[in-house]
Amino acid sequence: MLAPSADSWAAATDVLVQDGLIGRVGGQMPADVPLIDLGDRSLLPGLIDTHTHVLLQGNRTSEEYAHQILQEEPAHRVVRAVRSMGIALEHGFTTIRDLGTEGAGFADVALRDAAAASIVAGPRMLVAGPAVCSTGSYPILGYRSDWEFPTGVAQCDGVDGCRREVRRQVARGIDWLKIYVSGGRGRHLTEDGYYDSPPVWTEAELRALVDQAHDQGIPVAAHAMSVIGTDMAVAAGVDSVEHGTAIRPETAEAMADRGIVLVPTLLAFHELAGRGDSPAQAGPGLRDSQLLSLANCRRAGVRIVFGTDAGAFDWLATNQVLELGLLAELGLTAGEALRAATVAAAALLRESHHLGEIAEGAAADLIACPGDPLADLAVLRDVDLVLKQGVPIRAPETAAFH
Repeated sequence: MLAPSADSWAAATDVLVQDGLIGRVGGQMPADVPLIDLGDRSLLPGLIDTHTHVLLQGNRTSEEYAHQILQEEPAHRVVRAVRSMGIALEHGFTTIRDLGTEGAGFADVALRDAAAASIVAGPRMLVAGPAVCSTGSYPILGYRSDWEFPTGVAQCDGVDGCRREVRRQVARGIDWLKIYVSGGRGRHLTEDGYYDSPPVWTEAELRALVDQAHDQGIPVAAHAMSVIGTDMAVAAGVDSVEHGTAIRPETAEAMADRGIVLVPTLLAFHELAGRGDSPAQAGPGLRDSQLLSLANCRRAGVRIVFGTDAGAFDWLATNQVLELGLLAELGLTAGEALRAATVAAAALLRESHHLGEIAEGAAADLIACPGDPLADLAVLRDVDLVLKQGVPIRAPETAAFH
């Protein structure tokens, strides 16, 4: 069993599951409860992906993205989203934060509630509804100027308009507010090697969005891929910076001081690099800009949290757990990478001591796999036991049931 530090194992430890929670760890167990003997498997808390899009199925090109937004029937998108939720759960992700429906309105709210009610199989979900951007900064590109198309996001302008949009989204049941603080227009490399682009918001607009959300108890995630956007987001007090491709040393220090975490979504950039013309693909210099930014954050002590941007790549083709290996390639230890996907992710989601750890009173979200993830993170591709709230989702054929 993975110990709370995520750097060591507690050998041959029994875990009692009662009413969806962990009732006891170690010690004398009741004699009259069913027993699953996992042999020499490694037992871990369920993994947490803090950046997904279940309503997207890969957008390596602008055409793929536009097809989903403009042509695919909403019901078809929802059905495919249910499949994506099942894939995430089967891979050991018992919790996800879904950051933007990309033209599907508040379908994620309904999917969250359906999974919570066990109507469909899926992780527990925290959702953001339609992400928010200013008018004209996140359009469907390349079509006739005299036609109007859905943009994939909610748009608002001015301080009053921004506050109104946050109130509308909170009323519809979001758990997080997702804000685009950088756009694709005018993107360029600065002389010191960071990506930048013109601002999407005024400072007053961005602060109105963040303050209104916080006033109503809603944390804020910022899609940030430009120097000016990231700087403005950090100054406004967002809770997480997503992607993090343009973080100078002084910005990283400000993030650390304010407890703002970084969700780098390395897997999305890895999968999209060199494939098509997606706005999210790793363009010339973007990877170097991100590596600089991550190094700055590591030096400053910014907390790194696991998130993949699944949905930007194909759910069927790529296991989200590969993000762990990419984090390790950047210098995180296996323990640090696992913490990013468990205890650190739970803290970001305001679920510390409930998710992301194996401890008395925590949710019985548990996974197991053959092998030792602390020695080789790749073994987590073969998760063969998944419990969500104590309910078996999958179990190994070789496990002994008593």
